[in-house]
Amino acid sequence: MSLSGVCVTAVESRPGGTSQALKALGEGVVPGANQGPVHRPFGARVKAFVALTKPRIIELLLITTVPVMFLAQQGVPDLTLVLLTCLGGYLSAGGANALNMYIDRDIDALMDRTSQRPLVTGMVSPVECLVFGITLAVVSTLLFGLTVNWLSAWLSLGALLFYVVVYTMILKRRTSQNIVWGGIAGCMPVLIGWSAVTDSLSWAPVVLFMVIFFWTPPHYWPLSMKVKDDYARVGVPMLPVIASNKVVARQIVLYSWVMVAVSLLLTPLGYTGWFYTAVALAAGGWWLWEAHALQNRAKAEVTGAKLKEMRLFHWSITYVSLLFVAIAVDPFLR
Repeated sequence: MSLSGVCVTAVESRPGGTSQALKALGEGVVPGANQGPVHRPFGARVKAFVALTKPRIIELLLITTVPVMFLAQQGVPDLTLVLLTCLGGYLSAGGANALNMYIDRDIDALMDRTSQRPLVTGMVSPVECLVFGITLAVVSTLLFGLTVNWLSAWLSLGALLFYVVVYTMILKRRTSQNIVWGGIAGCMPVLIGWSAVTDSLSWAPVVLFMVIFFWTPPHYWPLSMKVKDDYARVGVPMLPVIASNKVVARQIVLYSWVMVAVSLLLTPLGYTGWFYTAVALAAGGWWLWEAHALQNRAKAEVTGAKLKEMRLFHWSITYVSLLFVAIAVDPFLR
């Protein structure tokens, strides 16, 4: 259960955040640096360190972890094991997210939706953030290894390193395919959930890994379409920045069809029954309807049609939640 960045967060635009940051840069202020006395009460500091972990993203990671443990157990897994796996996953994902903020503190200061992050406001210093992220990474790996199993520990550490190094440091600012390949880190929770129960891997978590892999781009690209001006301002080549909405929508439809098709493989492979299949068909059908609707609106944009890209973004969260709840429930109905 490590990592995010590829999974999801709500857009929180703050008017004036970018202009203030640009003004600060023009005056020689380094983003994320505390340039003078900053009132940092204890309660606000605690909230700031929690914010470094991006709790809302981690909620989604847990949604894709715990149900897989039920599938692996074919029933209710040991609740202590579930708790330890969730705790280890939270710490690992939190460490990755903190390190992501440390690396991206320069561009976070220039983007409206990230202008209030703890390093930008000075509530947490860059050094504190770096130490915090590394500490969480070490603690989470040891927690997994000593209380769950070492396979889960290495998978978690691998996801963290992939997100921080491969996605944040290498891909994000260099290629429009950043979220496609960087999203691999967000696929790891399903492998970790399965390995936590079985201390091994199987085709079931591999299929679910591929579901999340193909889910991530059509989940994140609608959000990127909404805030593409932010990404363009800081030179991050998200696909909506360098391609037209029609091209992005076509890619969304393509990934969506593959995602739905892959999600249906669990039943013929013998891992799930009728309940999961029914939910996967219904939720997948609605997803495809919304994806094609977005594509049609993108084609008609020249006539003044509203894109309404956030409809698919919000539905994508509902979709993955329904799918994985069905995974947890299905063993009890077979």
